[in-house]
Amino acid sequence: MASTEFDEDGDNRGGMWVLEQRIDQPMDEEAERLKNMYREKKFSTLLLLRLAYQSLGVVYGDLGTSPLYVFYNTFPHGVDNQEQVMGALSLIIYSLTLVPLLKYVLIVLRANDNGQGGTLALYSLLCRHANIRTIPNQHRTDEELTTYSRSTIREKSFAAKTKRWLEEQAYYKDIILILALVGTCMVIGDGILTPAISVLSAVGGIKVNHADLSNEVVVLVAVVILVGLFSMQHYGTDRVGWLFAPVVLLWFLLIGGIGIFNICKYDSSVLKAFSPVYIYRYLRRGGKDGWTSLGGILLSITGTEALFADLAHFPVSSVQIAFTLLVFPCLLLAYSGQAAYLMHNLDHSQDAFYRSIPDKIYWPVFVVATAAAIVASQATISATFSIIKQANAHGCFPRIKVVHTSKKFLGQIYIPDINWILMILCIAVTAGFKNQSQIGNAYGTAVVLVMLVTTLLMILIMILVWRCHWILVVVFTGLSLIVECTYFSAVLFKVDQGGWAPLAIAGAFLLIMYVWHYGTVKRYEFEMHSKVSMTWILGLGPSLGLVRVPGIGLVYTELASGVPHIFSHFITNLPAIHSVVVFVCVKYLPVYTVPEDERFLVKRIGPKNFHMFRCVARYGYKDLHKKDEDFEKKLFHNLFVFVKLESMMEGCSDSDDYSLYEQQTEREGLLLNNNANTASLNMDPTVSSVDSIVSVTSPSHLNATVRSSGHVSSQTEVDEVEFLNSCREAGVVHILGNTVVRASRDSRFYKKIAVDYVYAFLRKICRENSVIFNVPHESLLNVGQVFYV
Repeated sequence: MASTEFDEDGDNRGGMWVLEQRIDQPMDEEAERLKNMYREKKFSTLLLLRLAYQSLGVVYGDLGTSPLYVFYNTFPHGVDNQEQVMGALSLIIYSLTLVPLLKYVLIVLRANDNGQGGTLALYSLLCRHANIRTIPNQHRTDEELTTYSRSTIREKSFAAKTKRWLEEQAYYKDIILILALVGTCMVIGDGILTPAISVLSAVGGIKVNHADLSNEVVVLVAVVILVGLFSMQHYGTDRVGWLFAPVVLLWFLLIGGIGIFNICKYDSSVLKAFSPVYIYRYLRRGGKDGWTSLGGILLSITGTEALFADLAHFPVSSVQIAFTLLVFPCLLLAYSGQAAYLMHNLDHSQDAFYRSIPDKIYWPVFVVATAAAIVASQATISATFSIIKQANAHGCFPRIKVVHTSKKFLGQIYIPDINWILMILCIAVTAGFKNQSQIGNAYGTAVVLVMLVTTLLMILIMILVWRCHWILVVVFTGLSLIVECTYFSAVLFKVDQGGWAPLAIAGAFLLIMYVWHYGTVKRYEFEMHSKVSMTWILGLGPSLGLVRVPGIGLVYTELASGVPHIFSHFITNLPAIHSVVVFVCVKYLPVYTVPEDERFLVKRIGPKNFHMFRCVARYGYKDLHKKDEDFEKKLFHNLFVFVKLESMMEGCSDSDDYSLYEQQTEREGLLLNNNANTASLNMDPTVSSVDSIVSVTSPSHLNATVRSSGHVSSQTEVDEVEFLNSCREAGVVHILGNTVVRASRDSRFYKKIAVDYVYAFLRKICRENSVIFNVPHESLLNVGQVFYV
């Protein structure tokens, strides 16, 4: 039997097994085949059309309700002449063509992370292709996950040079993170402003037929609807979600049909606006007023950023079909119809949408418009919950309660604390500004900043992930920045007219997210630098210098390797420790999900008679470590399977194959997948390390070897499994570290404010780890420690 060696982290060299059922293929090819099967889904034409129809209610509600308020925000003081109407329509047509159609639908949607969109999804995609994560808790075995898809970069390519350039300096990593956080904060602002402007604009239609109603009444009705909308969030959208698609479909058909009616009735010459000449004339004659009115034109493409963020589980092709066949044509018809009406009613710009509706269908359209505004608001609120959950998984948001509202769909979540904050801010914006113009200015600022962040992140995606030619990158970046910087310069003129609102909201959330991330990083660095030396642990002996009492101690730590400082703090202050100690690490990876059968990574720490193990539970940013009563059960199941498989491999240690394996690899842990869990000892095992995978033996040879090795290993296996079971029956205690972070005395004043006040306050009001991990109070033990940064 080969002697057992240990590294500095206490992991026995030769302690990592990756066991899976295999076909006779090289591992690299097999893993790539499985990943491709997971990523690539074939959809029939009929299914694609069905999914395109369903995507309407989730993806396009926000973009579809823009015709309610675009012309009002473009001409808040009225229209002077028909040339202005033609110029504005031409700008709307080309804005819709360049940004939603060409940039997002045809290009950006392809940058999804296995179906997930948004700025943090782009960030996760970049993290898998370059080592830019600021929390260094990844391990090379994480790259073997089925969902950890990434492309290979050639050594001397421009992508490889860019990758090395980003990885060399921590400064670049921080810039990319801040960019992603800025985009995230603006989407949160979008979640506040979309319900406000959509519902207020829809309800504002009452005044068209009841001119005697005051604006306060309209605001009050909007506030009542908003309160009802946010109050219903805890029920989720599972029960009423089936209504969203037909409502939005009916809405698009109505605005498209009304647009055709108005073009035919009032002025078909508005179709000349497809000529870009009218844009030049509009900007040349309008001067500064024409330039600032671009802030209103910008609202015609609001919802485009939500189009990417709400991509969810719909295949890209279905979203593209929905946009090109229905959304895009109906929006063009709707705006053209309103422009045709305005050509003969220049003084009706403030309520052009409702005044252009034929009288006979006015009230039905009003009802559908209000319903569509609610659907658009709901989609944005759901996207806000989702993106905050992603930020939390990246260590950029305080621990919060996340509730699953659907048993069928994992992505449908509800965050109570955030819901009420959004409601208060949304009502404050609606009641405070009172008119669409100021809310529109605020909305435009949030939207254009998200688009700019997406463009900057897409540059890196095109280089590192897609490995595009530099000319294509320059063309995409140049065209995008020309359009978006033009709109950004226009909204800057309106910062004092409501544009400050999203900047203030985003600034507050950015401060919270960055300070929390800073504290999280410093806490992890402290854990890394203060790991306990394995030499010291071995010197204590199997009893660890203490009384080993019956039971199992689950020590929760953020470290995925090594023995945490909390353990030494614990055993130096208490006279006893449990017979079995398991270090539990729950960590999130830059993938959208980790399959259940690949979740747990188990390995032994130290010699067998120490009875110390490590279990790493890995999650993606869409997964939820919820109140799962099965978590502890699954943990112990994987631990027992580990002991059985480890004993089985020791029984094979006399075989030539196994000896060869010991000479060629260093093993660090045990990855248990579903095949290994459900198959018993007669399966075809494959042992792997980070560097290579060598087939141990055939099933018949394995069984013969196990029999020839005698009953010693089998007896050892049974004894240890029985020992673990008896310890589990004696009781399980959850040991959590309560680490307090303080700024050192020589720190600058802003660091002291950030750490001692802001971070400390966030730690105080956020949910405890014991609640997140669903630890029963009667079996909880907190170990406190303070460290200075």
